[in-house]
Amino acid sequence: MLRASCEDGWRRAHEEHRFVQAMGDGSLSLERFSYYMRQDFLFLIDYCRVLAIASAKSPDLASMGRFAALLDETLNSEMDLHRVFCLDVGISEAELEATFAGSATTAYTDHLLRTAYDGTIEELAAALLPCQWGYDEVGRLLEFVNRPDPDSFHSRWVAGYCDPEYRKLTDWLRGFVDEVGAAATVEVQGRMEAAFQASTRYEYMFWEAAWVSRGR
Repeated sequence: MLRASCEDGWRRAHEEHRFVQAMGDGSLSLERFSYYMRQDFLFLIDYCRVLAIASAKSPDLASMGRFAALLDETLNSEMDLHRVFCLDVGISEAELEATFAGSATTAYTDHLLRTAYDGTIEELAAALLPCQWGYDEVGRLLEFVNRPDPDSFHSRWVAGYCDPEYRKLTDWLRGFVDEVGAAATVEVQGRMEAAFQASTRYEYMFWEAAWVSRGR
């Protein structure tokens, strides 16, 4: 339901984006990818805060545990992937954490934090879904369709988003959004749709900022 409301925008924000396509054909520059990884690390810091709030707002222990698992995966696996990559290209952890947030990064995290603090769990889950689901799709597209060179600088990134545990958490979040959406009022469903569409736009803006940066 939510994805169908912005299918064209979804494709532009994920598999059709030139940053993703350049990863797939091997033409993406290290400078652009490094910029992206530094910005994404900053994004994930606030994303972890949002997941913690989602766990606190969860309607039951089962969903509380799943959001906590998403937080653990992000904080202790996904962010480690960024640290290791940056160390490999000569960026220390101190430099990584001192990165200045770009406008797209700030806009996206502001949207998520505002939804987390002011919205319902239904809206928050809908706002979180484009990131989780989009990266799951992009990772599998690059791994199983484009098949990156195992020695490429982004091969570990691709492998990380093809991890079976990441896929399980994505499937759970999709199911949770469907479940709470089906039980929600028409008004809440409308706010869920707006939150999902906004996050999808921010996904596009995030990739685009990394592309136009040329590593600056």
